[in-house]
Amino acid sequence: MRLIASGEVRLAVYEQGDPASPTIVLLHGYPDDHRVWDQVADLLQDRFHVVRYDVRGAGGSSAPRAVGAYRLDRLAADMDAVLDAVGKPKVHLAAHDWGSIQGWYFAGRSDRLASFTSLGGPGLDQAAAFFRQAGPLRAAGQLMRSWYIAAFQLPVLPELVMAPLARALGATAADARNGLKLYRANMAGGLRRPGDPHVNVPVQLIESTRDHYVSPWLLASLGQWAPKFRHRRIVADHWAQRSRPETVAALIAEFAEWTTGG
Repeated sequence: MRLIASGEVRLAVYEQGDPASPTIVLLHGYPDDHRVWDQVADLLQDRFHVVRYDVRGAGGSSAPRAVGAYRLDRLAADMDAVLDAVGKPKVHLAAHDWGSIQGWYFAGRSDRLASFTSLGGPGLDQAAAFFRQAGPLRAAGQLMRSWYIAAFQLPVLPELVMAPLARALGATAADARNGLKLYRANMAGGLRRPGDPHVNVPVQLIESTRDHYVSPWLLASLGQWAPKFRHRRIVADHWAQRSRPETVAALIAEFAEWTTGG
């Protein structure tokens, strides 16, 4: 592990495999840290240079107090800092949960990705476009699945509820508290004032059929925003990288090699 600077924040970065190999960055969500990718990283390290980092507020990275420090533009700056430290002109990105939200944001605003694999998550720009396009029943179906987003805007109560849940998932109560700032800093404004949903990078969506947080209609809408798009479905829960690591690693590797002609 090494610590790198992104402005006032220190990010804990973990690397495996040969640095001369193509680089895959594995980005975690909430309330996880880099360890959620342990099994997948081990499976990829013989063929790729695997990079993981704890996002600000999680794991070994520092945790700013201000909610505004968790805006997506700050998270994108963190990604740039990690890629600068890695020293590669382009990398492949695979991301889960809140990592996927960051990934879509970064893919729409950077030319540093060779490919992007999203485990079951849209970006805020793409979600906002879905709500504009979808009929009332499908929009309502997604809102019912996303009830927790509104709940996370409340004071105090989410911290009390998420702390024991985070510990059950192997995270810390502090990570649970800090990660709530991701929702508070981004959700309301990101959905009310979205950017262009288009991205200029090949995208692979891995849909977990037993993940109850994102509707299949929202996921099915994502292909229109990428120049090349693959939609894979696997029988898995929300944490597919833990319950189906071999399948997830194989899909990430295959897509990375396909996009670069490997």
